[in-house]
Amino acid sequence: MIPTEDASARKREIEEKLKQEQETLSFIRESLEKSDQLTKGMVSILSSFESRLMQLENSIIPVHKQTENLQRLQENVDKTLSNMDHVISYYHVAKDTDKIIREGPAGRLYEYLACIAKIQKAVEYFQDNNPDSPELNTVKARFEKGKELLEAEFRSLLTRYSKPVPPVLILDAIGGDEDMEVQEEVTLEHLPEAVLQDIICISAWLVEYGRNQDFMNVYFQVRSSQLDRSIKGLKEHFRKNSATSAIHSPAVQTKRKETPTKKAPKRPVYIPGFEHDLRGVKHLSDEKHGATAGKDDVLDIEIDSYIHCISAFVKLAQSEYALLTEIIPEHHQKKTFDSLIQEALDNLMLEGDNIVSAARRAIMRHDYSAVLTIFPILRHLKQTKPDFDATLQGTAASTKNKLPALITSMETIGAKALEEFADSIKNDPDKEYNMPKDGTVHELTSNAILFLQQLLDFQETAGAMLASQVLGDTYNIPLDPRESSSSASSYSSEFSRKLLSTYIYKVLGNLQLNLSNKAKVYEDPALRAIFLHNNYNYILKSLEKSELIQLVAVTVKKVESSYRELIEQEIQNYQRSWLRVTEHLAERNIPDFQPGAKLKDKERQIIKDKFKGFNDGLEELCKIQKGWAVPDKEQRDTIRHAQKRVVSLTYKAFLQRCANISFTKNPEKYHRYSPEQVEDMIDRLFDTSA
Repeated sequence: MIPTEDASARKREIEEKLKQEQETLSFIRESLEKSDQLTKGMVSILSSFESRLMQLENSIIPVHKQTENLQRLQENVDKTLSNMDHVISYYHVAKDTDKIIREGPAGRLYEYLACIAKIQKAVEYFQDNNPDSPELNTVKARFEKGKELLEAEFRSLLTRYSKPVPPVLILDAIGGDEDMEVQEEVTLEHLPEAVLQDIICISAWLVEYGRNQDFMNVYFQVRSSQLDRSIKGLKEHFRKNSATSAIHSPAVQTKRKETPTKKAPKRPVYIPGFEHDLRGVKHLSDEKHGATAGKDDVLDIEIDSYIHCISAFVKLAQSEYALLTEIIPEHHQKKTFDSLIQEALDNLMLEGDNIVSAARRAIMRHDYSAVLTIFPILRHLKQTKPDFDATLQGTAASTKNKLPALITSMETIGAKALEEFADSIKNDPDKEYNMPKDGTVHELTSNAILFLQQLLDFQETAGAMLASQVLGDTYNIPLDPRESSSSASSYSSEFSRKLLSTYIYKVLGNLQLNLSNKAKVYEDPALRAIFLHNNYNYILKSLEKSELIQLVAVTVKKVESSYRELIEQEIQNYQRSWLRVTEHLAERNIPDFQPGAKLKDKERQIIKDKFKGFNDGLEELCKIQKGWAVPDKEQRDTIRHAQKRVVSLTYKAFLQRCANISFTKNPEKYHRYSPEQVEDMIDRLFDTSA
C-alpha cells in the first residue's frame, strides 16, 4: 500500500498541472478569437481596396489611351516636319553647293566629295519621287559638272606631279654601282604620298559613283609618257656622260658572266679583207686610232645605253605596276598596264630591230664585226628575259612575244654572221699587194684569232646562236637524245659548247687553208715557209694564251700537236733555203788532195768557186732574210740557233780541210768571213734594224 502522505502529494501535483493546462487552453481560445476578428477586418479592408482599384482602372485606362494617341500624333507631326525639311533641302542643294563646285576640288578634296555626295542624293531623290521636276535637271547638271572637275583634278594631279625618274636613281635601282658589296634596294617613288592618296580617292569615287573609265585612259597616257621619258633620259645621260659611263659598262655589269676570267671586248673588232686595213691597228681593244677609236667609243656607249635601258624598263615597269594597283580597279589593271608600257616597249624593240638591221647591212658589206655588237645585247636580253616575262605576265600575247621575237632575230642574224665570217676566212682573196713583204703574221690571221678570242666572253651566247639555227647537221655533231628537240631553248649548254668548239675548229681549218693558198703568192719558198711558220705559230700561241685551246679540245683533242707539226715542217722548209749555201762546202764536191800538195789550176778553181759560192750565197741570203720577220723571239732564236749550228759546223769543216792548201795568192779575197762572223751574220737574220 502507498503511504497516505505520498498519495496526497501526488494528488496536489496533478491538480497543479491540470490548473496550468486549463489556463493555457483559455489563452489559446482568446488568441483564436482575436485572430478571427483580425482576419475579418483584413478581408473587409482588401475588399474595399479591390473595389477602389477597379474604380481607378476604369478611370485611368481611357486617359492613358488618349495620351498615347496624342503622343503618336506628335511623333507623326515631328516626322512630317523633318521630312519636309529634308525634302526642302534637296531643292536648295544646287544653290548651297554652287560655290564649292565652281571653285573645284583643288586643295579641299574631301569637302568637295561631301558636296558631290549631297548632289548625288538629291539626284536620287528627284529621280525616285519627282522625275519630271526641273530641279532634277539642275542637280544632274551640277553632278556632271562636279564629275568633270574631279576628272580634271585627277589629270591635273597626275600630270603636275608625274616626273621622269632621274637617270642616277634608275642606275641605282638596277644595281649600276657594283663597287658596293651589298646592293641596297632602291624604291622608286613616282608621286608624293599626299598626292597619291588624293588620286586614289578620286579614282575610287569615279569608279563607284562616276561610272567613268575615261580616267584610266588619262592615267596610262600620262604614266606611259613618263616611263618613256625616263628611259630616254637614261639614254641621254649615257650620251652626255661618255667619259664616266665606263663605270656602268654592260659587259662588266652583267651579273651572270659566262666567262668569269675574261672581260668582254671593249669594242668590236673590224674583220679584214674588204673595207678596213688593220695593219697599223692590231688590237683595237688596246689602242685608239683617230676616227676609228672615236666611232668605237660611241658604239660602246650605245651598247651600254641600250643594255641599261632594257634593265631600266623592267625595273620601271615593275614600279609602275605597283603604283597602278593602288589606283586602277583590279579587273582593269592588266589592260591598263599593257597600254601603259606599249610606247616605251615599242621604242626599245624598234631600237633593237635597228641594231639587227644595222648588223644585217654590215654583214652584207662583209663587215662581220657587227655580230660582236649583238653579243652583249643578246646575252643581256636572255638574262633579263625571266624578269621580263614575270613583269609582262597578264598582258596581251602580242606584248609578251616582242622580246622573244627580238631575241630570235638577234640569234638568227648572229648565226648568219658567224657562218659568213667562217666562209669569208676561207674565201679571203689572195691579193699580192695585201701580203706582208716580210712574211709576218697576216692581218687575216690576227683579226680572225682576235675575233675568236672575243667569242670566249660570250660562249653560251654564241653556242646558243648556233644551236638556234639547228646547225648540228652542218657540223655533224652527234646529238644526245636530250638535245634532239628542234627548239633552241631545249639544247643543253654542253651541246651548245660542242657546236661552238666545232665552229672555232672550222674557222681555224678555213684559215689554215687560206693561208696555204696565200703563201703561194711568194715566189721564194723560204719566205713562203717563214710566212706560214709565223701564222701557224701565232695561231698556236694565241690558242694557248686563251681558253680557245680548251674549247677546241672539246671536239678535237690534238689541235696543239697538229700546229706544232706544221710549225716544225715550215722550219724545215725554210732551212732548205740554206742548202744552196752549204752545198758548196759539201765534201763530195771537194777534190781529194794531200795537204801541202801543189794543186792544178782546175783544182784551185774548184776551191775558189766553193768559197765564192758560199760567200755570195751567204751574203745574198743574209741580205734578203734580214728584212724578213719572225715576231716571236723564242722562235726567232730557235731558228737562228739551228741555222748557225748547221752552217757553222759545215763552214768550219770546210775551212779545216782547206787550211794547209795553197789555192790562191790572195786568200783573204776568198776567205772573207770567219766562223764567228758567219754566226754573227745569221744572228742578224729577221732583224730590220741590224
